[in-house]
Amino acid sequence: MKLALKIDVDTYRGTCEGVPRLAEVLNKHRAQATFLFSLGPDHTGRAIRRVFRPGFLTKVSRTSVAAHYGYRTLLYGTLLPGPDIGRRCAHILRAVKEAEFDLGIHTFDHVKWQDGVTGADETWTLGEMGRASERFQEIFGEPALTHGAAGWQMNVHAYRLTQRLGFHYCSDTRGTCPFIPIYNAEIIACPQLPTTLPTLDELIGVDGVSADNVADHLLKLSANPLSTGHVYTLHAELEGMKLAPVFERLLAGWKAMGFELVSLRQLFEGLEARRLPRHEVTLGEIPGRSGTLALQGPEFLA
Repeated sequence: MKLALKIDVDTYRGTCEGVPRLAEVLNKHRAQATFLFSLGPDHTGRAIRRVFRPGFLTKVSRTSVAAHYGYRTLLYGTLLPGPDIGRRCAHILRAVKEAEFDLGIHTFDHVKWQDGVTGADETWTLGEMGRASERFQEIFGEPALTHGAAGWQMNVHAYRLTQRLGFHYCSDTRGTCPFIPIYNAEIIACPQLPTTLPTLDELIGVDGVSADNVADHLLKLSANPLSTGHVYTLHAELEGMKLAPVFERLLAGWKAMGFELVSLRQLFEGLEARRLPRHEVTLGEIPGRSGTLALQGPEFLA
């Protein structure tokens, strides 16, 4: 039984503080993971525009965004200039590579991608993914092999670019099993390894779940393992900081259940990519998260 750990790194603070702590915890538990980095400016403060999105204020109040991200981060891109994560934190990113963790691209500008990609054209999308790919190459001296979209937000041009930019596998969607994506009857020849389990910020504050019992709740949701393995998405700003004790309980619990804690690359290498099912990709909602996300839709049988 495999459970792949996918780490989304959204902010400058998450990179500086959360990433080193997560690497330490993972090494302590002899667990592998895939770190997906935001490589350009931290403009977290501009996310205030989401205040008009249905469910956004409810999620913010449930998950104590200021407590996890810090007030300074919430001003980046508005009252404070957004620090360039890739430039300032290259030494931290390279240390993750030296520790032999799997690496990939989350985004260039997290807020810009999450809020703009669904309605963007090919030029805009290529600009954002191209900048992220170039920065990754600059920092690590090699091309990225995987991509996990910020906020699980994609468009048809982004799916096509997963092929053009040479990614071996991606995790841009939510779903139940690895698949070959189909977009409007167009085959995208880059496998998707979707997130299969809910995230902490989707669970805490709902139906009596709190930071104190969320680990037990999530372990119960993991109890019926999928034959192709689970993918759990965590965040450097949450599990790498205030919720680090929760993450340690999860790691211990998953190991006790018999899970092998792996990276996305290790999960992918254990699959027969040519035999993966083909599924439509759709937009839909996930409980506990505002807005629509890229979802694994029905199997394509034609």
